[in-house]
Amino acid sequence: MSKSYQPKPPYLMNCLKAFVVGGLICVFGELLTQMYIHWFDFSEKNAINPTVATLILLSALATGIGVYDKLGQFAGAGSAVPVTGFANSITSAALEHKSEGIVLGIATNLFKLAGSVIVFGVVAAYVLGIIRYVWALIF
Repeated sequence: MSKSYQPKPPYLMNCLKAFVVGGLICVFGELLTQMYIHWFDFSEKNAINPTVATLILLSALATGIGVYDKLGQFAGAGSAVPVTGFANSITSAALEHKSEGIVLGIATNLFKLAGSVIVFGVVAAYVLGIIRYVWALIF
């Protein structure tokens, strides 16, 4: 009964915000890639690694000063889906427990939210590698 009195969420506006902010993060990543290619003479293939590292560093710094949290409240999934959202989750967990000390606070809670993503990624890569290897042996 209470649901009938609650306002409907603005789904279209939320999708639009997520699309625009996520797209702008991706455009910024592409600009970084082009910068590494043209200014620092990286190949197209090798420019991706410093681009991802730069995006992770910038989003961790933005999380540390409180800017990324405001962006996340505004954009929702648009800021959470790119690699910057992954860096935000790791940094947020570390900042939340910094009062407990470096070892018991930051180090033990650093991968609390992202640990499952890392474990799933490693296991999935291993399983797919085995499947690809067996496929190559058969065909």
